[in-house]
Amino acid sequence: MSEPRVDVLRLGHRKGRDPRITTHLALVARAFGANRFVLSGDKDQEMFDNLKSVDERFGRGLECQHVSSPIGWLRKFVENDAGDGLPGIAVHLTMYGEQFREAIPEIPKDRPIVIVVGGSKVPSEVFKLCQYNVSVGNQPHSEVAALGLFLDSWFSGESLNRKFENARLIIEPSASGKKVLDLDK
Repeated sequence: MSEPRVDVLRLGHRKGRDPRITTHLALVARAFGANRFVLSGDKDQEMFDNLKSVDERFGRGLECQHVSSPIGWLRKFVENDAGDGLPGIAVHLTMYGEQFREAIPEIPKDRPIVIVVGGSKVPSEVFKLCQYNVSVGNQPHSEVAALGLFLDSWFSGESLNRKFENARLIIEPSASGKKVLDLDK
């Protein structure tokens, strides 16, 4: 049996203001094991094209989707249609939640999960719809760091050890210099 799908929902993306942070959220989602990146707010095809380019070079493929109604999408996900006919689990990353290391063992791992990452202002309904409001520290910090720490713990520290299928470029660890294998050559 394969692992349930892991989605990341980015709330309130503003194309003129947030492209770098949102791109970093998507790259962390991809590298740390998420299957799908769901964007709400402004549609950003250029960012999706850049993520597709990363997938083409480094492998695997992160499904990307834009939704115009994140609350409706989230409600559908948790109530009845997260995938495979199963209701999903929604985890909201917020500095007001319970500590992630205490929460993760309590979160079911037999159903699809969406990790909700806020934007400029998170609607109060998100706190109510999510079964888990989880913090990675209770101080102001980067949502990118919070997502990375949460996903690493969710996958028990193994998310960075995965192999990416269909990779054309592979970076080999090196104490100094760059070692990149180009499989097209």
